Amino acid sequence: MAEYKMPAQWIFVIAAAWGSSLLTSGQTLFYHRLTASLSGILEGIMLPESVIRSLAMKTDSKILLLVMDGLGGFPIFNGQTELEAAQTPNLDALTARSVLGLADPVSPGITPGSGPGHLGIFGYNPLKYEIGRGVLEALGVGLTMTARDVAARGNFVTLDDERQIITDRRAGRIPTEVNQVLCAKLRSAIPRVDGVEIIIEPGREHRFTVLFRGDNLQDRLTDADPQRNGLPPQPTTALDPGSEYASRVINQFIERANAVLKKERPANSVVMRGFAKYPDIPSMTDLFQLRPAAIATYPMYRGLAKLVGMDILATGETIADQIQTLRAHYSQYDFFFFHVKKTDSYGEDGNFEGKVRTIEMVDQAIPDLIQFNPDVLAITGDHSTPSALKAHSWHPVPFLLYSPHCGVDQTQRFTELECARGGLGHIAAADEMVLMLANALKLKKYGA
Repeated sequence: MAEYKMPAQWIFVIAAAWGSSLLTSGQTLFYHRLTASLSGILEGIMLPESVIRSLAMKTDSKILLLVMDGLGGFPIFNGQTELEAAQTPNLDALTARSVLGLADPVSPGITPGSGPGHLGIFGYNPLKYEIGRGVLEALGVGLTMTARDVAARGNFVTLDDERQIITDRRAGRIPTEVNQVLCAKLRSAIPRVDGVEIIIEPGREHRFTVLFRGDNLQDRLTDADPQRNGLPPQPTTALDPGSEYASRVINQFIERANAVLKKERPANSVVMRGFAKYPDIPSMTDLFQLRPAAIATYPMYRGLAKLVGMDILATGETIADQIQTLRAHYSQYDFFFFHVKKTDSYGEDGNFEGKVRTIEMVDQAIPDLIQFNPDVLAITGDHSTPSALKAHSWHPVPFLLYSPHCGVDQTQRFTELECARGGLGHIAAADEMVLMLANALKLKKYGA
């Protein structure tokens, strides 16, 4: 077998990414400003929607996509990543029967949010479809959006009153039951702002969603969230004149919410981000001729799935519950999105051991998933969340593809370094859907 030789540009990207421990704020801003210019480039590289739509066909074959949120990492503990440190005999056995690669959720060097990270896996251009976090959260908690709405994701946070500094953007990950009580207080105290109806719905732990419903509300707004601890709160700012009214309403809401929460501990303030109106995006049924369903415990990921036309299957809190849900509905759909959140949560908390334990819990479930005998089983993450950074990062994400038609490479373990040596090479995350469809024999021949 010929040795795979990685192109020089990828060696540079991986070396730079793996050799760095932190991005400066200036670098992060630079990367985010690149997305506008990269959109046209990525559009030219990706298979056009018109082509994939013309090739996709309905079959009885089934695809199971397992997403471990924030899966990727880089070596920090005894020179190992979380995947390398984890004991994963079942994933390793599957690796020997599969083909591996690394995927960029958006583009090399770009740190993605969960929205673009998942959209890429689902086969969409994440730079063409910029989906606001607020919309995803709103759909995920079951809210119905109208054309008059601007949705926002909110966090309960801990604010140092004297210094006016945010000390914990997640308020210690308060219990969901506490979140529900706080949201009820806000609903009662702030039903409207300047004629705009306020609809508040709790999420999990520190998260909540707000719909601002009224006329003349636009969503060209900056986040009202500094995104880091140790910084003061910041208001939202309109990016064009049409959004100035929404900016005033949202800032008034935040001011009133902080007054309501002033005596609470640890959740005595709020931040908000991802202001967005409902987007125009084709469904997975339209693009890929799939009957898709989602098995996800967190609202945001249910919202993402609903946005692209998946049915949302009610499930419990554990991986075992999710497998039971899969079993109950397996005959009804041909594409399943199976989402595991805690890999990302522990990464964001800097909890290396917790992320390792979650990977090992997933590994224990692999035999159960294989027993369904899907025609294609794909395992990946939506982005990397290294414990060392306590945040999403730009590092490429491991990807495993198993099917009777995919062939095998010479990899032995499901780790970042083994994926770098894998037969799929270094790909864009949006190519993963095409590979899944091809290996499920769901694509017709292109051309004469």
